[in-house]
Amino acid sequence: MKTFFGWFFIGLFALSSVFFFRSTSAEVGSVQTIGQVVGTHIDDEILYLSSNSSIVASNGQIVAEMASEGGVNRNYLPYEHMPEFALQSFVATEDRRFFQHPGFDASGIARAVITNVSSGEIDQGASTITQQMVRNIFLDHSQTYERKVSEILYAHELEQRYSKEEILELYLNSIYFGNHAYGIEAASQLYFSENAEQLSLAQIAFLTAIPNNPTIYDPFNAIDNTNKRKEWVLLKMKEEQFISDEEYEEAKAETIELRRSNLRNLYPDYTDYVEKELVALIQAVDGLGEEEAKDRRADLLKQGIKIETALEPDRQTTLKESFYHELPSDVEGAGMVIRNDDQSIVAMSHGRDYEKGNFMLALDSYRSHGSAFKPLIVFAPYFEETHDSIDKVVNGNPRENCTEQEKTNRSLGCISNYNDVKPGNVTLREAFKHSYNIPAQYLLDSIGIQTGISYLEPFQFKQLNAEERDISIALGTVDVSVYEMVQAYQTFAHDGAFTPAKAIKGVYDEHNDIIYEWPTQEPQQIWSNETNDKLRTLMSEVVQSGTGRDITLATNGYVGGKTGTSNEYRDLTFSGLTDAYTASVWVGRDRGHVEDLSPNRPAMKIWEAAVR
Repeated sequence: MKTFFGWFFIGLFALSSVFFFRSTSAEVGSVQTIGQVVGTHIDDEILYLSSNSSIVASNGQIVAEMASEGGVNRNYLPYEHMPEFALQSFVATEDRRFFQHPGFDASGIARAVITNVSSGEIDQGASTITQQMVRNIFLDHSQTYERKVSEILYAHELEQRYSKEEILELYLNSIYFGNHAYGIEAASQLYFSENAEQLSLAQIAFLTAIPNNPTIYDPFNAIDNTNKRKEWVLLKMKEEQFISDEEYEEAKAETIELRRSNLRNLYPDYTDYVEKELVALIQAVDGLGEEEAKDRRADLLKQGIKIETALEPDRQTTLKESFYHELPSDVEGAGMVIRNDDQSIVAMSHGRDYEKGNFMLALDSYRSHGSAFKPLIVFAPYFEETHDSIDKVVNGNPRENCTEQEKTNRSLGCISNYNDVKPGNVTLREAFKHSYNIPAQYLLDSIGIQTGISYLEPFQFKQLNAEERDISIALGTVDVSVYEMVQAYQTFAHDGAFTPAKAIKGVYDEHNDIIYEWPTQEPQQIWSNETNDKLRTLMSEVVQSGTGRDITLATNGYVGGKTGTSNEYRDLTFSGLTDAYTASVWVGRDRGHVEDLSPNRPAMKIWEAAVR
């Protein structure tokens, strides 16, 4: 009898005047007032359901998706893009009178009363789609009469505030399809690797089967159960005359083939860096410490944000593929490309077989870039301090009285040039393009080691001050990252002025309002335009007739750069620029040398492909 009277109360309540609910019982009081609910909850939580956060390339392509809070995978799909069959399938199976009732179905409640009286339990709840929405978002899933009253109250108010189409849109975006997927679009991507709009009737019916019990109807573990319920869904759709007999038979006969798809991440080399840069952006804008900024980033990802970047997908693909094309499987490499006009990072590769979360070679690997470092530590500081001509003549030969210890310690004038060449007196032009070591040491010594180092401070080379530096630094003995090198080299594209290049163009909230962008930063003049022009001339001659002459890039504009080889051929590098792009490339083995690769010029070939 208790069950009967409970359900009788609900039925009577539903069929009586809805205005009575504002002060009916203590349970209604716990709902606040409906006006308060709408003002403080519904607008904030119903009208928008957070989607996966996304990283977007410069061409507007979504290249990565990041799940929101608790690993929730949701791609919000507007009503106008929902397949008609999906709308019909859920109405047919969950609430066939959805477009007629005011949020609760009185006839359904009556049927539930009869069923529950006979069973003595609350076996049927007579919940409409609107009530299910309420239960999922505002209330819990307990089976009590008090909760059922609240459910009806909320549902009725929702129906007063929003159209049937809006409620159905929210419903199909909020229901759980198993395996962390919420909403029809995420489910479509997860199980079929397709957009919901592209699904067949059979596939939609298959998906419609899952939310009834995502464990029993889990396609990955119980596909037979899912297929059986799919047939039931199709039958209900036929009974409601949403589909014809012919459509029913064809969909029933169609074999369902799963094509599992994880969250999209097309370019993890680049997008992993974007996630790191987002922390730095938050720090810069909000003035937070690193850990606080990471917490803030986590909060943003829960909300569903869009991160617009400078990524050029085709260039990223070309850069990545070139490592496979030019390097054997036991050799690693890294590269990074900056677009000069807006100082944006457009491509980044951490070498072969990179997966999300791996060690980021371009960012966190510090290796010697050899002579590619000379323009930064030797030649630019020297010209800035002395204003000498690039045709100034210097001695290119080592001292003849060097001891073995001086040679080993790379003391001033006691190292050898490449292939033990002794060119005698040479111009700075010749010394640069043939990468002679002796002149580089003499030039740095003439202005002072600390003076040369002082020009590097704006670039913030992480390992620069890790140890006391001697004259061997003129040979590029500082361990640097590809990221640091390309940032420094882009100064040559901007008349000697330096502004750090960024990947992120803007961060937008769920309403497409911008919430973060990099503050405008005034360029820092590192060396004069005169000095910069001299370096550009020297680097151009490297490509034309020097150590970089294997580069055959066809362009009507500027091409220049500098090769680099570290001691004992542990590393091969090339850094340089065109009118449009600046790029740096490193290749090497974790252990051992790469002298066997030197004749093939892999670093130069990868660089050339990246900036073409």
